[in-house]
Parts: sequence; C-alpha cells; structure tokens
Amino acid sequence: MKADFTRKLLKWNAVQNRRIMPWKGEKDPYKIWLSEIMLQQTRVEQGIGYYERFIKAFPTVFALAKAPEKQVYKMWEGLGYYSRCKNLIHTARTLVEEHGGKFPSAYEEILKLKGIGPYTAAAIASFAFNECRAVVDGNVLRVISRYFGVSTPIDDVAGKKIYHSLAGSLIDPDSPGTYNQAIMDFGATICKPRSPLCGQCVQSKECEAFRHGYIEDLPVKSKSLKKKARWFYYFLIEIGDGVYIRKRTGKDIWQNLHEFVCFETDGDAAHGPGDILKKMLKRQPFIVRSSSEVYTQQLTHQQVHGRFIRVTIPLPGGGPEEDGKLQGPGKPALANRKVATISKRHKNTATSGQASDRAAGERILSGNKNAGASGQLRDAVDSDRMLLEKKITKLLARADEHNAQGAIGYQLVKKNDLHEYAFPKLLHAYLKQVYPSPARDDI
Repeated sequence: MKADFTRKLLKWNAVQNRRIMPWKGEKDPYKIWLSEIMLQQTRVEQGIGYYERFIKAFPTVFALAKAPEKQVYKMWEGLGYYSRCKNLIHTARTLVEEHGGKFPSAYEEILKLKGIGPYTAAAIASFAFNECRAVVDGNVLRVISRYFGVSTPIDDVAGKKIYHSLAGSLIDPDSPGTYNQAIMDFGATICKPRSPLCGQCVQSKECEAFRHGYIEDLPVKSKSLKKKARWFYYFLIEIGDGVYIRKRTGKDIWQNLHEFVCFETDGDAAHGPGDILKKMLKRQPFIVRSSSEVYTQQLTHQQVHGRFIRVTIPLPGGGPEEDGKLQGPGKPALANRKVATISKRHKNTATSGQASDRAAGERILSGNKNAGASGQLRDAVDSDRMLLEKKITKLLARADEHNAQGAIGYQLVKKNDLHEYAFPKLLHAYLKQVYPSPARDDI
C-alpha cells in the first residue's frame, strides 16, 4: 500500500502536476530557506511577490547579513509574524560569521540554526542536499490522515509520532526532494482542505476516507485555539509636517515594528479618546482632526482592534486655520482659533518684527532692516517650536510609563519619511490612506 502510494504520487507529479512556483526545483539552500520561512503562515500567492523582491534586494546570504535591519523589516512589511524576520536576520549573520556564508549540509546541523524547525530543516536537507528527510506540513498531514484513515489528532503527542512515522515510510530514498515537493503540491491542489478533487485523485481507490465517506472529517484537531481580543487607540499626533512614532522592542506582538502614540484599553475602542488625550497632553491645547472606523487584524492567538485618532498640536505664533475644535483644559469649544504661544522671552522681538512689517507698507525702509526683523521673528518662532516639540515628547514619555507595551521613546518624524519605517499590517492599512507614500521599487 505504501509503495503503491509513492509510485502513483511520483507518476502524478511527472505527468499531471502543473503547480508553478519560483523556488520550485531550487538547489540553493539560501533561496530554499528564504522561501520556506516566508511561506510559514502565508499563502503561496502572497509569498511569491515578497520572495522575488527579497531575492532581488538580497541575492545572497551575505547581502542579507549586511543589510540594515530597518531595510529588511520594511521589505517584510505586510507578511506578518515578524519574529520570522528577526530570526531570518539573526541566522543570516550566523551563517556568514560562523559558517563562511554556507549552510550546513546535514539535517541535524541545519536544525540548530535559529528559527529553523523540523519541517524547514527537512525541506533544506532534501531539496538542496538530497538527504532522505520527509517534510511534514499541513498538506502532508491532511493527505496521510485521509489516505490511511487516521483519526488520531494531528496536534497531540501520539498523533505527531504516527504521522511523522508514516511520512518517513513513504518517502522515495532515491529522490527525496522530488517526493517532498510532490506530496505538498498534491495536498495543495488535489487533497484540499475543503472541496477536495477526489474525482481527479490518483489515490482515491485506496484512500480510506474516500472509500468510507469521511473525507470532510479528517484530519482531526484536538485543541481549539482561544484567541485573546485587544483594543488600541492610535493617536496620530502631528506638529507641523511631523508626526510621533515609536519602535516596539518588548516581548509582545509586533516586536521591532513602529507605531503611532498607542494606548491600550479594555474594550471597544470607540469611547473616551478625548479624555485620554487630555490626560496625556495635560494643559497643552490640541485639535482632533478625525477619528477612524475600527480596524481589525487577526493574529494566531490574538485579534487586535484599533481606532485611529488624528490630532494636531497648534504651532507657536499661529498658522493656517485647522479643521476641528481646539481642546484642552478650559477650552472645550474654541473652534478654528489660532494659538499664539510665542514665549515671553521673545515678546519684544516679535512686537518689533510686526511693527517693522506694518511700517514697510507705509514707507520705504532699507532692505537690510526689514529682512533682519523678519529673520528675528522666524528665529523666535523656530525656537518656540523646538520648545513645543520637547514638551510634547516629554509628556508622551510620562504617559507611556503607565501604558507601555514594549517600546522605546516616541520620536517626531516627517510625514513624508514614514514610508521608510515598517509598521504592522493593522497600522499600514490606515497609514497608506492618510499619508500616501511615494512610489518605490523595493517594497
């Protein structure tokens, strides 16, 4: 039965398998490793574009090892599960520094590399080095469970032993790489999770699940995954052409990615942003420009909800009228008002500059005198803007002490530079609507 399964599978692969992927048939362990890491928790259709862009940007493990982390994370943006990216960088550097840029050729040695588990190690060992190691992924588990009629759960200890033993007994020792690719393709295109193509299956006559009518019941999982719900406010706090962001560095979701000013709540993120802002910014006036709908991102163990509130801090000396209402202590409804916050130590300079500007319209003064006064006024405003930025940064740092989810301090970056930073998928979906990024070829 086992020999017949393998023979039919390899024949199907040679004659009928039309599945095309850019890494298929690849012998370079670096490219195999990269493709396998990308395809973890990622659909093949989505992974192809990322793979091709990565290979173009980092054609060798040496290129990846020396690349700035910021660039690698930006290239990974949208794939999710960013611990994979972190391990990818670490392992690339390990391979260069400790192995001369070469992958170990044996399964057990490959398995020692960070971020590489039994499946990926088996894929690299069989595809690149022709070692007889069976890959066991979701496709393989489904094919084996149905063909042999195994109802033991695939996710408990006993089940894992059974499935790995069967997978090892089926592999063709003469062409392990070809066999491994064939059974994964077979599971992905014929023995699919839903609506499998049993009428086209070359294994159907011997398939226990097909013969007894319980295809849809296999494979069995014993554990139901409990997902935790989390709610976040994201405040896009803007000063002029800048907006505050920070990098998450703690042991939580989205490590090493960037985010806006963040505040986690206990429930639906539709209530109370104004109170949070007033508590966060103390007596600093602000204008709420807009509040978004709730965005949701599904992670493996968590469902994350976020609402985005766009906030403007009025510039010193006034400026263009802003949509929205000026808020803060004692200012509940001062709409569309310019706020003059030039510090007292610049009062005389500002007054002198304004007087000079009025006089210039009435009589001709020397260009040097007028330019000098205007320059002094600009210097005063610039100085006060710097003081304002420091003040807001300090206020955010204090507020963050009570609500930090693993991050370093906030920094003010130009809106036009946001495309250089990597954000979680949840934030990126909103970000590209509010701050459209310039077109780039490498992301």
